[in-house]
Amino acid sequence: MATFISVPLKKSSEVELVKPLSKFITATYPAGEEQGEYIRAVEELNKLRKNALGRPLDKHESSLEIVLRYYDQLCAVEPKFPFSENQLCLTFTWKDAFDKGSLFGGSVKLALASLGYEKTCVLFNAAALASQIAAEQNLDNDEGLKNAAKFYQLASGAFGHIKDTVLTALNREPTMDISPETVGTLKLIMLAQAQEVFFLKATSDRMKDAVIAKLANQAADFYGEACKQCQYKDNLPKEVLSVLAAKHTIMQANAELHQSVVSKQKKHFGEEIARLQRSAELVKTVASGYDEYVSVKDLSEKINRALTAAKKDNDFIYHDRVPEVKDLEQIGKAALVKATTITPPLSQKFADLFEKMVPMVVQQSMSIYSQRKAETVNRLVGTMREATNLCNGVLASLNLPAALEDLSGDSIPQSIAEKARAVVQLGGLQSIEQLIRDLPELLTRNREILDESLKMLDDEETTDNELRTKFNQRWNRTPSGDLYKSLRTEGAKYGGVLDQAVQADQVVRDRYTTHCDMIALLCKPENELNAAIPSANPTKTLQGSEVVNVLRSQLAQLDAMKKERETVEEEVKAVTFDMSTSFLTALSQDGAINEEQLSLSKLDQLYGAYNQRVQATLRTQEELLGQVQTSHQEFSSLKQSNTEANQREEVLKKLASAHDSYVEISNNLREGTKFYNDLTEILLKFQNKCSDIVFARKTERDELLKDLQQSIAREPSAPSFNVPAYQSTPAAPAGVPTPAPRTVFQPQQPQAKTQPPARPPPPCVTPQAASTPPVNAPITGPPNSNPPPVAPPTQAQGPPYPSYQGYPGYFQMPGYNPYAYGQYNMPNMPNMPSMPNMPSMPNMPSMPNMPNMPNMPYIPYQQTPGQGGYPAAPPPGQPYHGYPQQPPQQQPYYPQQ
Repeated sequence: MATFISVPLKKSSEVELVKPLSKFITATYPAGEEQGEYIRAVEELNKLRKNALGRPLDKHESSLEIVLRYYDQLCAVEPKFPFSENQLCLTFTWKDAFDKGSLFGGSVKLALASLGYEKTCVLFNAAALASQIAAEQNLDNDEGLKNAAKFYQLASGAFGHIKDTVLTALNREPTMDISPETVGTLKLIMLAQAQEVFFLKATSDRMKDAVIAKLANQAADFYGEACKQCQYKDNLPKEVLSVLAAKHTIMQANAELHQSVVSKQKKHFGEEIARLQRSAELVKTVASGYDEYVSVKDLSEKINRALTAAKKDNDFIYHDRVPEVKDLEQIGKAALVKATTITPPLSQKFADLFEKMVPMVVQQSMSIYSQRKAETVNRLVGTMREATNLCNGVLASLNLPAALEDLSGDSIPQSIAEKARAVVQLGGLQSIEQLIRDLPELLTRNREILDESLKMLDDEETTDNELRTKFNQRWNRTPSGDLYKSLRTEGAKYGGVLDQAVQADQVVRDRYTTHCDMIALLCKPENELNAAIPSANPTKTLQGSEVVNVLRSQLAQLDAMKKERETVEEEVKAVTFDMSTSFLTALSQDGAINEEQLSLSKLDQLYGAYNQRVQATLRTQEELLGQVQTSHQEFSSLKQSNTEANQREEVLKKLASAHDSYVEISNNLREGTKFYNDLTEILLKFQNKCSDIVFARKTERDELLKDLQQSIAREPSAPSFNVPAYQSTPAAPAGVPTPAPRTVFQPQQPQAKTQPPARPPPPCVTPQAASTPPVNAPITGPPNSNPPPVAPPTQAQGPPYPSYQGYPGYFQMPGYNPYAYGQYNMPNMPNMPSMPNMPSMPNMPSMPNMPNMPNMPYIPYQQTPGQGGYPAAPPPGQPYHGYPQQPPQQQPYYPQQ
């Protein structure tokens, strides 16, 4: 009776894990020991998959440990890599375990770019292997029973987990073997078999019959539920339903058998007999309907012996009334099994290969935190630089400090000389012009990378749409337009960034054009610069005056403020903090990360003090600039104003402004160059992302096309149709035997032509004339049910034709087919003896008055190669002697059965 159901393993195609995962690690983590460790872990993961799926597995617990370890590793690695169709795209292909797929009922194999799909299939294999290991256990000892129960409960839990998660993991229709209906049924089957193992254990331990009966009845209930689930669905092999029905009945019989012992102990002898009779009927049902799947011989003999003894005792001693089965008390149930909860890790000694790698949610939070930090730093630095530029602009408009240094009126002010030397040291015009010439080239390179990336997406999406239009619903993969939304959004963002960069480049060029002449003047030697500055009357009378001293003090304070800003900027840029610890702590405690709250709180803690210092410098600058403007007005009123002095002051202002503009333009151009170079790296990563997903989609497309072509090839080439009634063979009258078909396969005969090919004499009628007599032709002789003659096949088919009882005088001739196109008048062959003693059929009258068929042309006969003539052929238009004739048929050209 011990027939247990085990589940076959799914088969997977090989998947390239090393290249895409290593590529992601290289692009995400900086080069170093950590990166090398992660790449080695990827290689170990690939080896683990090959060990778990790429070779035949023994039905042993060590093999199950390998599969479970791979499943645990998948669960551990899932949150650490962005596995998805539009990011890290790995396509996993699995075949249906039961190989029952079809175009409309699931695919024989399914390829999906989903790690959840891989996890589901691996867990299915773990459950299937557990069922096979349990089925191999020796149930004659306690150890075997214990292991069998453990593995069946593990298989039940795994199938139940798949049932609850498969639709979420796949986001599409799964193959039949992992569909919720199928795995739900398998869960019940494994649970029922685990309960049966406990029943066997209780039986071997000779526990109380009341307990054994409850265990058996619970097992019968589990088997009954499983049988109901797969009774009306073609999702499991047909023999599974038969085994389930048989086991359901057998466990009911066992429950009744052991409950009968309980009845006997309670001295309810009539109830004992009723239960034994019920048990015997159940076993008889199994023996008659499911004997090829399970054997109940021993159980049947045991029940019959108990029933015979019970009847004998009741008939001679107790005389207790035997109740009806419907009046018997229901047997209780006792469930001792429970599906194992699937909570990774499932393997005994699991070690995460990527233990040091932070999960993707933490990586994403770190990325957003880095953006927030960069925005905070840029805001602080930008505020300070903007204030410094404003201060320099105000001082340049007042010709400070050059006005204080130019009291002689005929020499270069010291501040102007220092600014001229600074411009020369920075490279002068040549440096700026080279940077300006490099920008368009960098911009073009980035544009080309972005355009090429988007073109790859466009081309693949166009191909996908064309195939979707061609195959309609059969093209059942995710549309490329939906899949590429995030990539197109990212590409549009980069396009907008480039447009803004173009506008910023134009602003820098315009500013350079405005100050180009003065910058060129600053680059000239000191004597030429001095000659270019107009001379003015000396103002040495102001030397040492109080207003000059006040202005110099105020300018010194402004210089000190600028230096403080430079120090603050360096400190702000140097602030670092690793937020991964905070995010990991939040993830482990709450199961989620509130990135915004954590990041803003930390950034305020890190940069709050710097923000206060920047605001203090802004207030100080505003106060000092007000004081400088007031002091400058007093200083200007003391100076001797004339045309030459005004011209000289104007030139000095432009030179000071040209220096400030040169420094700013130079910084802007260098920042622009760095921006374009950094953007190139980002766009290259974007291009790789697009290339990877397009390649994965192309692989998936080729696989799907191959499956569709195979499915189309399996479809019938033409639709089936019903044969019209007038083409069917009429039923044979009673009492007349129907000849057997002459060939194993009868080919369909061609339609009659208007002009059949000529045959040599003697003449014969056409096939149409032979089968359809003229309207006026009289019919003599009784009707019979023999089929009309049909055209012979080109080659003899099937075995030699037998002679048939009831047809005396008919002898089989080698190579001769009686189903010909007409009645041939064949001459006697010289090597074929005639049959003068051919007996006639006494019950078959001759037809002396059969007239010749009018208007029928003579057809020359073409003898078939290798076929001898028939001796003593009747005259044309006369039937063969002794062969009954068929009544006229409408369509004699179709093969008759």
